[in-house]
Amino acid sequence: MSDQKTSSIGHEQLRSPLTWHYFAFTLLLLLVIGLAIRLGLDWKAISTDSSSALAGKQIELKAMELQTAPLRGLGKRVDQTRAQIESFYKDRIPSNYSTVSGRIGELEVASGVRITRLQYAQGISGPDLTEIVIDSTISGEYPQIMRFINSLERDKTLFLIRAMSLAGQQGGLVNVRLSLSTWMRSADAAASGLPSAQQASRQTPPATREVQ
Repeated sequence: MSDQKTSSIGHEQLRSPLTWHYFAFTLLLLLVIGLAIRLGLDWKAISTDSSSALAGKQIELKAMELQTAPLRGLGKRVDQTRAQIESFYKDRIPSNYSTVSGRIGELEVASGVRITRLQYAQGISGPDLTEIVIDSTISGEYPQIMRFINSLERDKTLFLIRAMSLAGQQGGLVNVRLSLSTWMRSADAAASGLPSAQQASRQTPPATREVQ
């Protein structure tokens, strides 16, 4: 009799809406706890990945900054270089053959040497400048010759000593063969009428001065 009563109570409890509400609530609570745990794990993974990605982007940005650092202000430096080149051309590159000849004559008088031979010829030509090869023989006392050579090297007009050799000596006078170069803008050199170095070696052009 007691067992039947207990069984009847159990069946009534199972059929009771309150029992099913408790069951549903418990099940829902378990689902919420499971989702919360899953969300926490996913958030941790996302946070870790985001931190790694952010660190990677920061490293890439720093690398790009280091790579582009030499290019900063490049345009300004290019303009400055062009201005310096133009200033150099204006100040130290002669505009014509007569400027070169006249300047060498001035240095000859100032140093006290005597130029007995002076020959000009066009050398190697580039897109901007053409070399003017000058072959000369000078005569004078040793201090005068050294003063002439030093004045050529220090002159505002660009002169480059290529070679120097003793051509003879008599008393206190020394004869020296001197080879040097200057440069002209290629267009100015072409208009000067100076022969090429090959032509100058085969003939005596008008740009050769002989002093007896």
